[in-house]
Amino acid sequence: AIARALVKMPRVLLLDEPLSNLDARLRLQTREEIKRIQRETGITTIFVTHDQEEAMSISDEIVVMNLGLKQQMDHPQTVYDEPINEFVAKFLGNPPINILDGIVKNKKLFMNDIHIEDVNLDDQDVHIGLRPEFFVMDPKGLIEAEIEIVEHIGRDTMLICRLEELDVTFRSIIPASRGLKIGQKIHFSYSKFFVFNKETGERLI
Repeated sequence: AIARALVKMPRVLLLDEPLSNLDARLRLQTREEIKRIQRETGITTIFVTHDQEEAMSISDEIVVMNLGLKQQMDHPQTVYDEPINEFVAKFLGNPPINILDGIVKNKKLFMNDIHIEDVNLDDQDVHIGLRPEFFVMDPKGLIEAEIEIVEHIGRDTMLICRLEELDVTFRSIIPASRGLKIGQKIHFSYSKFFVFNKETGERLI
């Protein structure tokens, strides 16, 4: 189907979820082939997909839409690293970003009673966004959690932990480790975080 479209040398090639019915291995191979063909022909290609990993890997520029409205348009890694709002942050990332309740009081950001950072924001309820890879195991870290599930995924280990104070779970990805056990309590610090307005989803930090 792609070959038939390319014979006409169109100015724009539209691909509407062309890989959705393929198995994982063939999907990856075809994705690479489409990218190679696009670069060789130089034809502008609009690739529609609900698979965020597919979108990020195949595109030079990505547009995230919600209910027909453009949310953000930029280089894929920029959209991932600097999401403009909570919807975009949730849409990109596998495993997905952790969204935890927080509050700003007197220019200080709290998650329950844990003082996270000093912030230049007005008092308000917020959501704190922490991608799994933002967590860092740190004996002096402010975030204490109990391990509920340990998943070894090759070079990394994914932990599902519970924050007892908030009665919520979150995912963290750390370098591969075999010394962690279910029920163990560990401390985390973080390399980065996002802050979103709880009502509108607008990114504040």
